[in-house]
Amino acid sequence: MLTKRIIACMDVAEGRIVKGEKYTNFRDAGDPIAVAKEYSDMGVDELVFLDIKASVENRETTYNLVKKVAQEINIPFAVAGGVKTVEDVKNLLNSGADKVGIETAAVLNPDLINQAAEKFGSQCIVVSISPKRQDGSGWELYIKGGREATGVDAIGFSQDMAKRGAGELMVNSMDQDGTRAGYDLELLRAISDSVSIPVIASSGAGKMEHFLQAFQEGKADAALAASIFHYREIEVPELKKYLARNGIPVRLQIK
Repeated sequence: MLTKRIIACMDVAEGRIVKGEKYTNFRDAGDPIAVAKEYSDMGVDELVFLDIKASVENRETTYNLVKKVAQEINIPFAVAGGVKTVEDVKNLLNSGADKVGIETAAVLNPDLINQAAEKFGSQCIVVSISPKRQDGSGWELYIKGGREATGVDAIGFSQDMAKRGAGELMVNSMDQDGTRAGYDLELLRAISDSVSIPVIASSGAGKMEHFLQAFQEGKADAALAASIFHYREIEVPELKKYLARNGIPVRLQIK
């Protein structure tokens, strides 16, 4: 059985980590370089760096900051935000990223996923999606940091991305973001059942039980959180021990 991953996420704006709720009301949460090293040391399996304003401001991700973070950690490192071209993917990989997340451009230019996967390999292409529940009609994708509705169905889009060569899908529930009320298990399960690539649960973690639910009920392959790790409300080693006791295969730290 494949090991389930615990992923920490840093939402970055103006060179600082920020935290909000449902993609609004952001507040400062620290220095990304220092926090990245803490995450690496505390036993998270992977780190995600998300430049949350890059697509909105129509600019590239901050490569220098990515380089500085990459130098401080020894775990897989994914970077997302503002990626529009194959050249952007190349630049991030050259800056120290192991994986590159693509969201807005994947919707506006789906062929980018084919091109990036073919050039660099599916293993480093993560398609990030931000679905919002629609009354009686599934989930609609939003882009540009959750600011713009697309009319695109999340399930069908996920299947298309898998066929185009995405290595995994990061599912950011707009309804659950920052609520700490738990992941959208119905959404996770629907996507996990529809694709054969790994699915990362994101948005809504507030307690250890939510991670267990993401794996057991949502059928996720990895679970991501931000503020509860950042503010040490949940300690990663304790979370992994809890998951292991409940039958979830995780990578425990050896001391």
